[in-house]
Amino acid sequence: MPTGSPSRIIVSVIDPEAPPVGSTERLLLRVPVPADLERLFGLYSDPQVWAPDPLSRHEDPAQTRRMIGAWRAAWERDGLGMWTAWNGDEFVGIGGCFVRYGVAWNLGFRLRPACWRRGYAQELSAAASAAARRRRPELAVTAYLLEGNDRSLRAVERTGLSRVWRGPDAGNPDAGAVRLLYSDQPLDPAVLTALTER
Repeated sequence: MPTGSPSRIIVSVIDPEAPPVGSTERLLLRVPVPADLERLFGLYSDPQVWAPDPLSRHEDPAQTRRMIGAWRAAWERDGLGMWTAWNGDEFVGIGGCFVRYGVAWNLGFRLRPACWRRGYAQELSAAASAAARRRRPELAVTAYLLEGNDRSLRAVERTGLSRVWRGPDAGNPDAGAVRLLYSDQPLDPAVLTALTER
């Protein structure tokens, strides 16, 4: 399986309407734009993608539109955020890092089911982690997931992050939901609190 080491990541150029802002061995990485609404809503409303986390599934394109706006704001604020990922003309999914609560990078990815089991999650995660460490190396790279989401768990563990916390999923109406937090380094108690209590 490819290591996913980024060949080029350019995080200082933020022109969402321009060609890709980065690439990996197989993927072109673009800042999300409003024109991505239909494909992103398709990804975020897909019950197969969101079976392990149905509360995060989008039921209205307006949710997706707001998400795109938040992602673009993260690019403006942090110089890095979520990418749309493409293999040629094929939309693969999304991935990247953004600063969560001002205290740590949050690594995330979602792929179209047709693109599962090809190593893309590791490729995206390696590129995002490397870009985040270059941008603000003082911040930990972290990842959240719900316990029971075994596909995401395997992908996160392959990035080299280690589990640093397990506990209730704050804000989840399912009282039995358990959140797992992974990090590339030990977390200060104040950072851990900020990441787990909301």
